[in-house]
Amino acid sequence: MFMASFLLLKGIRKCLPHLRVRRRAMASVNSGRRYVLGIETSCDDTGAAIVDDSGNIISEVLSSQLRIHLRNGGIIPPVARDLHKEKIESVVEECLMKSKLDISQLDAVAVTNRPGMPMSLLVGLGYAKVIAEKWKKPMIPVHHMEAHALTIRMVEDVPFPFMTMLISGGHSLIGLAEDINSWRLFGTTLDDAPGECMDKTARQLRLINLPQYESISGGAAIEHLAQSGDRNHFEFPVAMSMYRDCDTSFSGLKWKAKKYIMEEEKKHGTGPGEVIPTAAHLCASFQHSIARQLCKKLERALVYANQKELLPPDRKRFVVSGGVACNGYIREMLTYICHRNGYELHAPPPKLCCDNGVMIAWNGMEKLKRGLDLTYEYDKVDMHPDEPFGVDERAEVAKANIRTGYIKFPQSGWTSKPLKKNENSEEAEEKSSVAV
Repeated sequence: MFMASFLLLKGIRKCLPHLRVRRRAMASVNSGRRYVLGIETSCDDTGAAIVDDSGNIISEVLSSQLRIHLRNGGIIPPVARDLHKEKIESVVEECLMKSKLDISQLDAVAVTNRPGMPMSLLVGLGYAKVIAEKWKKPMIPVHHMEAHALTIRMVEDVPFPFMTMLISGGHSLIGLAEDINSWRLFGTTLDDAPGECMDKTARQLRLINLPQYESISGGAAIEHLAQSGDRNHFEFPVAMSMYRDCDTSFSGLKWKAKKYIMEEEKKHGTGPGEVIPTAAHLCASFQHSIARQLCKKLERALVYANQKELLPPDRKRFVVSGGVACNGYIREMLTYICHRNGYELHAPPPKLCCDNGVMIAWNGMEKLKRGLDLTYEYDKVDMHPDEPFGVDERAEVAKANIRTGYIKFPQSGWTSKPLKKNENSEEAEEKSSVAV
């Protein structure tokens, strides 16, 4: 690993002289503002952004590898690494050009160094080290999932503490954000993450063969197709429902979906490359099952937080972020759970829920303001592909043995006719919801 890192840095240093540094009159920039450059390469997006200390996005550039990985049937780590190496210099250079800032005006360079795909992490980390060292800027290593959770604070007034759920292609985390660098973990996935589960099921359904879905993620394709389906057509179990904890599991759901698809292909005589005629129903049922599990675990986490008095009674906020938080249906069902438990749901705009350089830059800015994790010892910053998130409190949650009861989920669109705040009675649920 050390030799790989050394060779990568050596290659980046050779490229660095080509990074055009623009000299401009300092009078054109407000010298009282602070700026952080954020670099993100934890998976398959090469991102760079510059934000200021007021939360303004000065510039942003994102190079997506989505189409290539869709053609390959999934992310191949060496391919992702090579694409990052190919794009990282031009992405950062374009970001600087759009900002109209001189690189010397940056106050820090923030970069994702944990968790993520090792080969991908090394590219962004190596490039950030070279820039920071050349221009003698402090480097700020960033935890990818913390960045997801804190993005909301750039666009909305969400003070600490707050509950959070981070759902993506690689994670499913439920916990409490007490402060920057201070997190309590209540639940995580025991196997697959919801985003991975959705992408693989979309591939099994061959949705990429439909023209409207050939260039979007599997999760986005499932959400779109589900809008014309019946969520009760296929029966999917709610995994982990027998355990009174906040951990999730999606491998069984993925297997069940594959079984249904094979049965439907046989039933309808679906040919190679064709999509089963009941795909919309399967997507709706599958998506609803994911939402049900997440909602069940969220409600238990909210009850646990209430019992422990972890949040001020007049400021109960819940933040959902990560790629899966872009799913409107899942977000709507989570909103319902928050509503019936007296919480406000906050979510970044979909563009900022997915991986991007903005969230890394903002996390860096929050740390810069507090003087946290700034370092000039660049060589001591390493990547950590499996870095844990927060203090593990999962055993305490399970020990609390919290029974959440039966949830009657509303039909999609219920938020257009909001219930009265904290309306949780059986009668209200009967009127506003359907049993599933």
